[in-house]
Amino acid sequence: MTAMTPGSNLPLNTVRVTVDVAAPVRLDVSGLLLAADGKVRSDADFIFYNQPSGPGVSYRSGGGAAPDSITVDTGALPPGIERIVVTASPDAAGQTFQGIEPTATVRHAETGAVIASFTPPQLGSETALVVVEVYQRGGVWKVRAVGQGYANGLAGIATDFGVSVDEEPTAPPAAAPQAPAAPSPSSWPSAPAAPAPPAPPAAPSFPAAPPAAAPAAPAPAAGGTGKINLDKGRVSLQKNQTVSLVKNGRPLLSQVKMGLGWEPAFRGRDIDLDASVIAYGPQRNHIDSCYFGKLSILGGAIKHSGDNLTGEGAGDDEVIVVDLGRLPAEATGLVFTVNSFSGQKFSEVAKAYCRLIDAASGEELVRFDLTGAEPQTGVMMAKLIRQFSGEWEMTAIGEFVKSRTVRGMVKPGSQTL
Repeated sequence: MTAMTPGSNLPLNTVRVTVDVAAPVRLDVSGLLLAADGKVRSDADFIFYNQPSGPGVSYRSGGGAAPDSITVDTGALPPGIERIVVTASPDAAGQTFQGIEPTATVRHAETGAVIASFTPPQLGSETALVVVEVYQRGGVWKVRAVGQGYANGLAGIATDFGVSVDEEPTAPPAAAPQAPAAPSPSSWPSAPAAPAPPAPPAAPSFPAAPPAAAPAAPAPAAGGTGKINLDKGRVSLQKNQTVSLVKNGRPLLSQVKMGLGWEPAFRGRDIDLDASVIAYGPQRNHIDSCYFGKLSILGGAIKHSGDNLTGEGAGDDEVIVVDLGRLPAEATGLVFTVNSFSGQKFSEVAKAYCRLIDAASGEELVRFDLTGAEPQTGVMMAKLIRQFSGEWEMTAIGEFVKSRTVRGMVKPGSQTL
């Protein structure tokens, strides 16, 4: 076995190789088939968990118990495909490779014999990585250790290599901005440009979910198997857990409500909290904020129910309505916050929670109960992140901040994305 270093390469002595990518945390691994111009021919050349097979390239999930892998059959690749890049990204939304050392192991696909291994060095703020590439040079197929990081996740990699969801045949969106040219296979830059992710698919029309209550399905612990979605009914999240807003194989792109609630911790004492949502662009740039003083933003795609001055009474204290299908393409992240304008601390608050509701049926989809409290005046409750493939993911945050207003939450909110 050869331990590779960045930029080193080896000729392959087999037609079929498998690349496993392992790390201390769950990773999303993918493969892209690239032509001579360094781009995919279409989205069909992007191989990942939702599209696990393509011409000469296949994806296999390890189910959390083993590494995910990409297998390349160089003899079955279409004419004109000169390079397959293998990428990886932490499964948890917004997590970087800081303190994580992913290792790619190149194996003989038939026998499992190890050919080479590569651990990219000195990783930090990267949220996605081109780990290795299988490429052809002078009629010989080789493997090269790359280790190029991206700070804007798999969306940056996808657009850099020409992947665009506007080529999906079932839901064509508006044309996305053209991605910049991919770097030459012989010279990888140390800091690639950070292009904006492509526009999401147009929202299809789905029937409303039935109003019958379903038991809560707990989100898996870190390292659990697969991505949790809405197929098994209501999901109860714990801090830092994520659910993909996909049901029956379809992304949820309809109108949802984020209900936020709380109660005074001490009987007879009112608590005045303000719920808000902050919208961000693909570079974590602040687009706008929706709160009691600005009840509608982004052309009405996000609306606020208004201020609750006491927190008393059953049900949600404040509700923010989000029309996922109407959100503009530049809005790729939403962070939901709660602040105490009057200065009361969250140690004086009980039963704080947020819950995502299907606006059409009233069905509760996801719930997060804040189980801890700190003597601070602000808390980031949850975030919704648009994936490059178009679906949204919700992650419970539960991080406290010293801020009485949504304005003071903008910077800490961007740091969670």
